[in-house]
Amino acid sequence: MTTPMDLEYAREVLRTESDAIRSLIDRVGDSFMAAAERIRACEGHVVVSGMGKAGLVGLKISATLASTGTPSHFVHPAEAVHGDLGRIMKKDVLLSLSNSGESEELLRLIPKVRELGATVISLTATKDSSLGRASDIVVELGRIEEACPLGLAPSASTTALLALGDALALCVQKARGFNQRDYAFFHPAGELGRKLQKVGDVMRTGDRNPVVREETQVGEAIALITKARAGAVSVVGADGRLAGIFTDGDLRRLLSRNPQGQQERIGAVMTRTPTVVGPDRLVADALRILREKRIDELPVVDDRGMPAGMLDIQDVLGAGL
Repeated sequence: MTTPMDLEYAREVLRTESDAIRSLIDRVGDSFMAAAERIRACEGHVVVSGMGKAGLVGLKISATLASTGTPSHFVHPAEAVHGDLGRIMKKDVLLSLSNSGESEELLRLIPKVRELGATVISLTATKDSSLGRASDIVVELGRIEEACPLGLAPSASTTALLALGDALALCVQKARGFNQRDYAFFHPAGELGRKLQKVGDVMRTGDRNPVVREETQVGEAIALITKARAGAVSVVGADGRLAGIFTDGDLRRLLSRNPQGQQERIGAVMTRTPTVVGPDRLVADALRILREKRIDELPVVDDRGMPAGMLDIQDVLGAGL
């Protein structure tokens, strides 16, 4: 016989799991720092392993490590003793996950890993467990009551394992100085990749980015713009630094007051000191500038003020933003 869904019990599950995470805060101490330092110093891979639900959590922790600058992969403990032990090397760190610390498959794996010379770090309830005693470094979870109504299904304990794994991975990321550019490198695709693209990745260069000197006639500049199928031309001074930009809007304003304006020097009719960006700026930032200024092109300059490219609104749209 089924019973109605109990919303208050659902809230209790969330309270139990959040309490499990909060209980870890006071446990972050010397052993946690030792584990984090050993992971940062690892010259090989951080190999994550765990059985059942802990193994599924381990897959996510391994993915977080890898995407934040720490080489990592997951090895199933049961498969490890059937050949996958070859995925673990002396310079690696084994990060083993088990709430009980009595997982038979992990306990069979640990002696072989230690024989290889790799470091063993365990996330487990207590250092007095079999897994804890077999490890070099133990980060203790403490006693955690499961949220399951039977008190059996891993729930609060796996939530705690995941949070503790995230804390390790992100502490190492911060200590390494892993920055936004690094993060973009490891996330080149999808929504994250699009948001983290650099201006230099999508800007127009070479023949698609016409550059002229201030003494160039407007007509000549128009021909270059047309050939490049661009919306503007960068104008440089005698020192080669960007002096201005000449756009379709500048051309319309020129011709409205002087139909023969194509004979004029472009330096006399260009937009001086235009808004510019550097090639290392995020495309998302450049888009914000384009919108705020209500313009369609942004000259891209290097640290010396030399033209490096041109960012057109069409390039931004083509980048998926």
